[in-house]
Amino acid sequence: MALHPQTVEFLRQLRAWTATGEPEPTIEETRRRLETVLPVRRRELPHVADLTVPGAAGPVPVRLYRPRPLDGAPLPALVYLHGGGWVLGGLESVDVPCRELAARVGCAVVSVDYRLAPEHPFPAAVEDAWAAAAAVAGDPGRFGADPAAVAVAGDSAGGNLAAVVALLARERGVRLAHQLLVYPVTDTARSTPSWREYAEGYGLDAAAMARFMEMYRGSADPADPRLAPLSAADLSGLAPATVITAECDILRDEAEEYARRLTAAGVPVESRRYDGVVHSFFLMPEIFDAGAEAWELAVRRLRAAFRSITGPAREDAA
Repeated sequence: MALHPQTVEFLRQLRAWTATGEPEPTIEETRRRLETVLPVRRRELPHVADLTVPGAAGPVPVRLYRPRPLDGAPLPALVYLHGGGWVLGGLESVDVPCRELAARVGCAVVSVDYRLAPEHPFPAAVEDAWAAAAAVAGDPGRFGADPAAVAVAGDSAGGNLAAVVALLARERGVRLAHQLLVYPVTDTARSTPSWREYAEGYGLDAAAMARFMEMYRGSADPADPRLAPLSAADLSGLAPATVITAECDILRDEAEEYARRLTAAGVPVESRRYDGVVHSFFLMPEIFDAGAEAWELAVRRLRAAFRSITGPAREDAA
C-alpha cells in the first residue's frame, strides 16, 4: 500500500528534526537529543514511584504505575520494556504510554530501566528485564500485584526483550498471562524482504539498526535465543501473544514470522499488521490513527488476558 498521508507528514517532520548537516552524532549526543523532545501531556495516576529490584549486576531501576493506591486490592501487573535499539531510551521515554497502559488496562505497570549498550552489551539487558519480571512474580506485595496475572510487553528492542522474558519464564517455571510484542526484533540475520525494502527513509533505517544491534550483540552467538528468539528450537508452552507490526518497517517480516512460529507451536496469537505506517507508530497515537487503533487492540487483549485469570475487573480507563 501507499504511505498513509499521516506517515508522509511524520516522515517530513522527522527529516527536518534530524537534518543537522553534521557528521553522524555519537550515542551520547543522540541520547541527549532525545531528552530534549517537546513535553507532552501525562496522565495523572494515584501512585507512581521509582524503585529498584535486585539484579545480576546490582539494583535495577524500575518505575511503578498504579491506577489505584498501593494499599488497595492487588492488580494484574504488566512489565514494560522500552525500545531504542538496546542503546537509547529509558524510563522517561515510555512514561506516557506506561501511564496510559496502567489506566486503560486497569493494571500495575512496572517499567524497566535496563542497562544499555554499548556500555553494557548482551546479556545485560536480558538480565535486567528478567530481574524485573522475577521480582514482580516473586515479591508481588511490593507492587500491589497479583502474582497469578503477570504479563510482559515491549516495543522494538523492548519487544525483543519481552519475547526473551517469555522464553525464560517458561524455562524457569514462571507462568505469564500474556506477551504484548510491538514490532519486536526477533532475529539477527537482517535478510528479510522488509529489511531491504524499507532500509532507508522510513524512520528506522537499516544501517542504524544494524549498528545498534552489533553494539548490543558484542561477541555473543547471533543465534542465541536470548538475542534472537526466532532461533529458539521450541516455542511451545509460551504465554499467549499479541504481535503488532507496521507495513513499512524493516522489522515487519521477522516479527510476523515469529507470530507464525508461535501459532505453529500451539501458542494462541493475534497478529495484526497496520498498513501504510512506519516503525514507532504505536507510540504516537496522537499522530497516527493506526496507532490509536493498535492501542485499542493492545488494551483489549491485555484486559482479556487478565480477566481470564482474575475475573471481571473494574473499569479504570477514561
